[in-house]
Formats: sequence, structure tokens, C-alpha cells
Amino acid sequence: MTFQPLRQVVLASASASRKSLLQSVGINPTIIVSGVDEEDPAMTSLTPAEMVVALAILKAHTVRKLVGPEYLVIGCDSTFEFEGQSLGKPETRENAIARSKMLRGKMGLLHTGHCIIDNQQEIEVSDISTSKVYFADMTDREIEDYADSGEPLHVAGGFTLDGLSAPFIERIEGDPSGIIGLSLPLLRRAIISLGLQWSEIAEMVVPA
Repeated sequence: MTFQPLRQVVLASASASRKSLLQSVGINPTIIVSGVDEEDPAMTSLTPAEMVVALAILKAHTVRKLVGPEYLVIGCDSTFEFEGQSLGKPETRENAIARSKMLRGKMGLLHTGHCIIDNQQEIEVSDISTSKVYFADMTDREIEDYADSGEPLHVAGGFTLDGLSAPFIERIEGDPSGIIGLSLPLLRRAIISLGLQWSEIAEMVVPA
């Protein structure tokens, strides 16, 4: 038996990983990319933790203006903090290689900021998920081969827990879904704080 969700969800992100996370728990979001400038000096001047929350809020508010009151809007942003520095997307093979060599055998913090807006009630919740990520002592060959895959170029920190870099992550302390890009436990808590039930946004399938 299937219960259809009562509220529609918009994900203000082009991230395939975030979309897949939501779909894996019965949420089928509409995708609307905010187009905000993530490199705005007003944002990059903030601490890594402050920046991801500020960008998540900006993305969610940008998209909420484009949809009706029946929608919940989810905005997210992620960055990797290493020794106090925010490491975003490497963008180039050279940067990806340099970053992996810097991180191998060490630990950093993956921050994901969230903003969930209920357009119907005109209220919102913002919060952050932070996890520790410990990297294996990757060889030069492993680093170069991974960079050649193209995967690290466009993900925060140059790695992802649900992709080709998974074997190079020794362990984590925190929420795996938050590291991938959207904390599902955080989202559940936000939904409850908005006065809603999880089944109002997710399709719940009851086994026969």
C-alpha cells in the first residue's frame, strides 16, 4: 500500500547526489537551480561553516520566489574545511591532484548547510551538518588516476562518499548523507519543527 505525499518538494540544486538521496527515501523533488554566485566575496569572506548556511539560505530564498505556496523548498551548500580553509570544487585536474596530496592521510570537516522553507506557512528552518572525514594515505598513482576520472573536479573538497573516491576514505564521524550533500536526519528534524509529518513529503511504501 502506498501513501502519496501531500506536499511537493523543490530542490534548489543541480546536484545529482542530493536528488538521488531524496529519491532513495521516497521524495521526488522538482529541480530548480538557483544560479546564485557561490564565489561572491560576501560569502567567501565568511568562515566555512557560516558560508554554507548563508548560501543554503540564499539559494532557497531565490527559488521560493519561483514556485507556489504548495511547495517546500530545500536549499543546500557544502564545503570541505581543512586547517581552517574552505576547499570548494577543484575545477581542474591540477587542483584536484594538489588537493588530494594535501589531504592524504589526514582529516578534515565536511560542512553542509541546509535551508528548508515552507512556502505555505511562510516559515523556514536553517541548520548545518558537520562530519569528520579521514583519508587514506593515497599513492601518487591513485591520486592521478582519480583526478583523470573527472569526478573530483566538481564536488566540494574534491571527493565524494558515494563515488569513485569511496575506497580512499578510511572512516567518517558523523552523518553519511550530510557528507554526500543533504543530511536526511537533519531534514526530518526540520520537517517536524515546521509542524509537518515525514509522510507529508515522502512516499511511504508499506510492504504487502
